[in-house]
Formats: sequence, structure tokens, C-alpha cells
Amino acid sequence: MTLRADPAVVAWVGRHVLPYEAKVRSALSRARVPESDIDDLLQEAYCRLCSLRSVEHVENPEGYLFRTVRNVLNAQIRRRRIVRIDFVNAMDLLAHADQRPSPEEETSYRRYLALVREAMTALPERCRRILEMRKIEGLSQREIARRIDVSESIVENEGAKGLRLIAKALRDKHGEDAPEIQWRRQARD
Repeated sequence: MTLRADPAVVAWVGRHVLPYEAKVRSALSRARVPESDIDDLLQEAYCRLCSLRSVEHVENPEGYLFRTVRNVLNAQIRRRRIVRIDFVNAMDLLAHADQRPSPEEETSYRRYLALVREAMTALPERCRRILEMRKIEGLSQREIARRIDVSESIVENEGAKGLRLIAKALRDKHGEDAPEIQWRRQARD
């Protein structure tokens, strides 16, 4: 059975992915992957990309190309009995070249952000407004105090109170699986 590529997907790959081929080639060359292997890896990656039914889910074509080449390389490594060291180096370079979060991580962070927004709306009015000015608008404590006509210590205390209330609301809803808690844990390790 032969699969036929969707012409719209092929055109999208040509417009949005092909311009990043030089970056992938460069990363693989730095890992000392032979040019003939680079050609094979890219051809297999393009075949995989062109066989997609849709590309609507792809937000970052460059990262998607890097991830696809890394997946092709990983599949080749799994099939081989002897793994060439240049392929291992290439896996490391490709992994670092694409630092964007996975679609699953992005979905998790979006859900988490929705929970943060919900928790912010439950804050007392002055506390919420101070947090918005400080964390979203990026104003200094002094500027916030001047704008709402309170002391800087009130701004500091209300901001800390708001953050505590938001953290508590997130822990109550999300438990230890909250991304914010995971980020803190990773920062300590």
C-alpha cells in the first residue's frame, strides 16, 4: 500500500521547514556525522513530515524538524547492534538545539496558567491589583504605592499575601503535580 502525501502538507514543509535544513545539517556536522548519513536522516525526516495528515498542531516548524530528525536518529540507533559515537553526539546536539517544551508540557502549562488566573480573580481587590501591577505590568513597589496612594510596605505585604493565596489555591487544586512546584524542585536539584 502506498501512502500519498497531501500536497498542502508538502507545500507547508517546503515553505516552513525546509529553510531550517542548514541548521540541522550544521548541528549534525558538528557532531561529525558523515554527509551521506546526514542526507539519509534528513530524507527520512522529510518523508515523515510529508506523510502527516495535518500540520495545524505544529507551532514551531524549526523545533519540529529538529525533533523529527532526532526521532529518526533514535530509531536508527535502536535498530543497530553497534552504535557509532557520532550518532550519540548528534543526539545530544539535536536535543539541545530544540529547547521548546513538548506539546504535552505546553498543554500542562496552559492549564496551570488558567488555574493561576482563576486564583487571581478570587483575591481581594487591592491585593489582586497590586499583583497585576507588579507581576504583569512590571511596576516597582514605589510606583505602585504612588499610584494607589498607599505605603510601600502595604504594597510589599499585599503582594506577598497574594502570592501565598495563589500558591495555596494551586496546591489545593493541583497538589504536588503543579508545574510551579516541579520548577522549584528542579531548581533545587
